[in-house]
Order: sequence, then C-alpha cells, then structure tokens
Amino acid sequence: MENIKNIIFDYGNVIFEINFKRTQNALLQLGIHNTEQFFAHQSHNSLFDDFEVAGISPDQFRDGIRVAAGNPHLSDVQIDEAWNSLLIGVSEDNHQVLLDVKEKYRTFLLSNNNEIHYNWIINYLRKEFDIENYDNHFEKAYFSQHMKLRKPNVNIFEQVIRENNLNPSETLFIDDSPQHIEGAKKAGLNTLLMDVHPEKLRTFLQQHGIL
Repeated sequence: MENIKNIIFDYGNVIFEINFKRTQNALLQLGIHNTEQFFAHQSHNSLFDDFEVAGISPDQFRDGIRVAAGNPHLSDVQIDEAWNSLLIGVSEDNHQVLLDVKEKYRTFLLSNNNEIHYNWIINYLRKEFDIENYDNHFEKAYFSQHMKLRKPNVNIFEQVIRENNLNPSETLFIDDSPQHIEGAKKAGLNTLLMDVHPEKLRTFLQQHGIL
C-alpha cells in the first residue's frame, strides 16, 4: 500500500482464531438461554465491556455469569472453561508473518481483551511456541484491560496514535469487526476489514500489497 508506514493489527480472528459460537454454546450449557443476544460478535451484554476495560475483576465477572445463569453454584473452573472455549489458537505461520511485516513497517497490536483470556493466551503461547509475549513481534502490544479503553471508541485509537507519534494518514488498521473499523476511521486511520480465516493472513496481506 502506498504511503503506509505503520500497521495496527487486531488480534482475534486476524492473527488468533476465535469462535463466538463455541462460547455461546458453552454459556447455554451453564444456563444462559439468550446467548445470541447475551454474547455475540457485534454486540453483547455490558458485563463483557466492563471486563475488557478492567472495570470489574475476574471474580466480579464470574459472579455476573452466575447471575445471568441463575445459578450461584457454578464454579470458577466451569465459568473459565466456558469463557475460554472462545479461544482456538494461532496457525504456525502467523508469528513469522508478523515478523516479516515488522521488517517493512512499524507495527502494533490493539486487542479488546480481558484478564482471563489474556492469561490463557500467554500460557498457550509459552506451551505451543515458547513465546513469553508479543514484545518481539510488534513495536508495542496494546490490550484493552491494561489501557482501560476498548474498541470501537475513538479514544483508544487516539492513545495509540499519540503515544507513538503516528501520522494517521500513514497508518493502517486491520480488524475483522466492522464496528471497530468505523471507530478507527473516526480517528483518521486507513482501514482494512479482515474477511478471511486468520490462517490466511499472509495471503490476505499479499493481496493487499502489504507483503
């Protein structure tokens, strides 16, 4: 892409595969019946937004799930397993893809995340890839629960731009969520909607002239 010097990547379903249906089914098993309204790709209960900006603790999040399920006896393990069922994994090539992109651009990660998912992902990366974190794969990795901000709100994009002295007109944001794309546009960023499986990340970037 002409004039692009910086790239901000989303994580879920851009780099790392996630599956909302799996968690909807798992929450249903816990006793939450309106799962497609309660937790979905483009909208969900405010409980999840609050958890992604560290507005509530993991214990408070779990209590919220117990209330929604009408079952105060659900264990932490039951809830965590249902919640983490969303997380599938990273295809073997994607970490090399990120390193290849980093050689050509300043790169950043910007993920809506939460403490329970983050801990699972870090443990997964250590076990499967012997990677401690994403410090080597990006100039900086941003996670919503650490920033206490979340996409698609424009202020999370503005913070990344400001902290790294980025020119929005020279910066590309890649995400699989249309609502996040709209938030990035409000911050003046160029955008690409990821519309293929994350295992095809390299091909997607090649097709758009990034690699």
